Amino acid sequence: MVEVGIQVKKIGSFMLFMFFLLAFPVMGSAAPSTTHIYLDSVELQQPDNAAADNVKGNVMVPLRVIAEGLGYDVKWEQKTGSVTISQNKTSLKLVVNSDQAVVDSSKVTLSTAPFLQNNTTMVPLRFVGEQMGLKVSWDNADKSAYLYSPDGGTDGEIINGGTSSSPGSTTEVITVVNQPEQSESITPNTNNAPNGTNVNLAQIEGMSYSDNRLVISATGNIEPQVFTLTAPSRIVVDIPQAAFSDNFRNTLSLDDQSKGEFSITDDTKISGIRYSLFSNSPSTIRVVMVLNQDSLYSVTNSGEGQVFIDLEEKRDTGRKLVVIDAGHGGSQPGAIGVTKKQEKDFTLGVALKVETILKQDPSIDFVLTRTTDVTMSLQDRVKVANDLAADLFVSIHGNSLDTIKTGNNPTGSETYYSRDESIPFANVMHKHLVAATGLNDRKVRYSSLHVTRETVMPAVLLEAGYLSNTGDETLMYTEEFQQRVAEGIVAGIKEYLGL
Repeated sequence: MVEVGIQVKKIGSFMLFMFFLLAFPVMGSAAPSTTHIYLDSVELQQPDNAAADNVKGNVMVPLRVIAEGLGYDVKWEQKTGSVTISQNKTSLKLVVNSDQAVVDSSKVTLSTAPFLQNNTTMVPLRFVGEQMGLKVSWDNADKSAYLYSPDGGTDGEIINGGTSSSPGSTTEVITVVNQPEQSESITPNTNNAPNGTNVNLAQIEGMSYSDNRLVISATGNIEPQVFTLTAPSRIVVDIPQAAFSDNFRNTLSLDDQSKGEFSITDDTKISGIRYSLFSNSPSTIRVVMVLNQDSLYSVTNSGEGQVFIDLEEKRDTGRKLVVIDAGHGGSQPGAIGVTKKQEKDFTLGVALKVETILKQDPSIDFVLTRTTDVTMSLQDRVKVANDLAADLFVSIHGNSLDTIKTGNNPTGSETYYSRDESIPFANVMHKHLVAATGLNDRKVRYSSLHVTRETVMPAVLLEAGYLSNTGDETLMYTEEFQQRVAEGIVAGIKEYLGL
């Protein structure tokens, strides 16, 4: 087959538990800021212009961003200076410069009155702890706010229930998505720029484009790393441990900074191709395809010195299409384990094993949101699934909890869903996940997570184990454990699809 790659209530003690528990997208990319907010040891996203801060001894956090990240309806009344946040039967109303808030029908006095900062209502962190069931603390030394859910990890409401590529080549088809943490180009240091005589580097001999295919030819083995950028849409191919050969320099133009380009005319998908010596440490060649529109593409490495980038049309194979999402990646390491292992490495390891298994199954097409260690936003993960009208979405994760601050050291596997239509799928996937991990069954749980909330097909997020638990972490980074989890994921998908 072809690989298509590419918590919540707290009146009394529970009214808004989930409202703040996942108020920040667990997998969101951290925006540049002088302060940080962590939920169960995972850093959360906040905007530059409305970040958490210590104001006259009171830690203030952005409420609007929190609510919107959870999917709550936010209404601002400029005349009264009030903001109302609601979802289903839960309602929260605050008034700027007033220390009185209303949580449903109950009045609550805030330690510090809310204020506006760049159109975002800032509220005291203490309010979070008193009204939303979280343990909170502020570390003034590193300007960080820490929030912990009562049960640890990302607990939510528990419910009952629990065409293959040719030999010698690798192929993946993926969707053009944003990679905001990356930059297309830098100004290289050409003082010691490698040249074609460096026998330790693969030599890029030439490149050409025709019929929706870019061909990069080289002498020596090359391992391209492919990702995408937007505004405009671009496909970026990085080739580490490579240099332009003398032959390349003689046939294609290069300026004194080892940069060049050629334009593409009368093509609906692409307007031009740029290439450059992107870095000297290590020597890396970068090729950029400038697109006229978002496009699927495939990457084929022949293993014999040629790499093919093919712009693809969306396939209509009649087979079910499943998105496999390796959580975190790139500048977003995710949870950090007891021995400092990073969650992003576990999730990618499992996802790639799922890929290997699915390649052997002609009945399922699949999408990998990432196949390498790149940064990818929550919105882009959702975009991949929704744009391709996928049938299922599976996000792979590892959990964590600050065991010292919370006094809890959970172990086990959990499965999360956000929409009722995903419950049957969650039950099936959780059964196979628990059987595969052999860890405690921490049940199927509801949680308003971005990737499972904003996708339009049945979607689940799997927490295979706790990196904060020594026993879980030790298992999670073994090949055997990851293989079992991958097999369990595929078995769950196939059972749900009736295959």
